[in-house]
Amino acid sequence: MTAIAAPPSPFERRLLPALVIAALLLSWFIARDRLTWLLETVWVVLALPFIAWKWRTFPLTRLLCWLLAAHALVLIHGGAYTYAQTPAGFWLQELLHTARNPWDRVGHWMQGFVPAILARELLLRLTPLRRGGWLAYLVLAACLSFSALFELIEWWSALAFGADADAFLATQGDPWDTQWDMFLCLCGAIAALLLFPRLHDRQLGAVVLAGK
Repeated sequence: MTAIAAPPSPFERRLLPALVIAALLLSWFIARDRLTWLLETVWVVLALPFIAWKWRTFPLTRLLCWLLAAHALVLIHGGAYTYAQTPAGFWLQELLHTARNPWDRVGHWMQGFVPAILARELLLRLTPLRRGGWLAYLVLAACLSFSALFELIEWWSALAFGADADAFLATQGDPWDTQWDMFLCLCGAIAALLLFPRLHDRQLGAVVLAGK
């Protein structure tokens, strides 16, 4: 299958990375815990130059670019303050009357919501996979596998750094934190597949397989 990307405008291509880079730099200066900042934002630091390097041959859709920028800002906010101490999380805690700062819950929901569109785009553009049940299944499987990898990284970080990794783990005393993280990732991925397939397909371009 061949798909035609609908990349963002030149203005958006300057605005989105500039916004993310500015937030990244600011977060470095105000970071409460530099180790946590590094562990939380490393994905952003690696993704920005990689996307720029591949852009000429593999531009991303406008939808995916905006979602990636939003996800980056969520990670950067958590990295700057630690997830248990984020101002946005305290605002949500007061609004929703939750027992804990829920910013890590937002982060894990985004961990499914945004990678679902990323996985969908890569599968439709780089493989012969058709739209349908198998596409949805593989997108969800990809998101859950990434979530599981992230939980393993948290475990390895705890083993490597001990108490210094507590802010990165952000369990806030919840013994079921790992299960909640993966469940919310799954919920985010399902929500993305329910909300955005038509918009995403319009941006990718409707292509009919030969012989269909």
